[in-house]
Amino acid sequence: MVGLSAGEKHFIKGGIDQDLRSDGRKRLTYRPISIETGVIPQANGSARLRMGDTDVIATVKAEIGKPSHLHPNRGKVAIFVDCSAIASPVFEGRGGEELSTELSVALQRCLLGGKSGAGAGIDLLSLNVMEGKICWDLYIEGLVINADGNLLDALGAAIKAALSNTGIPKVNVAAEFSAEEQPEVDISDEDFLRFDTSSVPVIITLTKVGKHYIVDATSEEESHMSSAISVSINSRGQICGLTKRGGAGVDPSVVLDMISVAKHVSEHFIMKLDSEISAAEADEAGS
Repeated sequence: MVGLSAGEKHFIKGGIDQDLRSDGRKRLTYRPISIETGVIPQANGSARLRMGDTDVIATVKAEIGKPSHLHPNRGKVAIFVDCSAIASPVFEGRGGEELSTELSVALQRCLLGGKSGAGAGIDLLSLNVMEGKICWDLYIEGLVINADGNLLDALGAAIKAALSNTGIPKVNVAAEFSAEEQPEVDISDEDFLRFDTSSVPVIITLTKVGKHYIVDATSEEESHMSSAISVSINSRGQICGLTKRGGAGVDPSVVLDMISVAKHVSEHFIMKLDSEISAAEADEAGS
């Protein structure tokens, strides 16, 4: 947490009350966003995203696996986050481990619909190769390079960009095999399928400071929050996940209003993110 004096906290809260934040933004305005794709050549897909001074990298690694018995026609996705100790003093020691776990769980809920995969923003059916026998396992990793607030939204956006950058190799399965044995597969080195990210949601976090809530809170603003609600929303305006942090309770009617605001904000955010991803991919292709 950022240590602020009483005067600094009063200044931040007063500015938010007047819809004029310390950096000149309004309550529902994001900081500038920039994206680079293909930043980790060894991965199947990767992206680096900067949102103000918050800087994160997301990578996607695809490996052939075997579906679970409960979901024989689905692939599997695992999400891990690592908070670099140099990103913030609070990440040193146990602080970084605890936040890494918290972010990983929140991303799981927001992007995959929880452990069951119900309502998943990532289509697990598209990762199926042969029902009950072969699937793709996606390992998604997020790395926090520099932390200046709103890590969940930034990581969610970076993951969406990395998935857009991901190529899944085409797989040919051997025609003959017995029911007891695992089929042999031939994984192409040349032909790749692009990952469909049209249903992958963005995460909009509304941070409550005083009587108001803001988007894309900086570390200083987060240190003054009472609670925060993160809503994952896809391009069709559907809610894919919801998570809360902060000790203060939130009235159900306020939660409904926050979801409504998040849906409104998400429209512009998705357009901006899609535009930045397209520009990044064009730069990568031209380099």
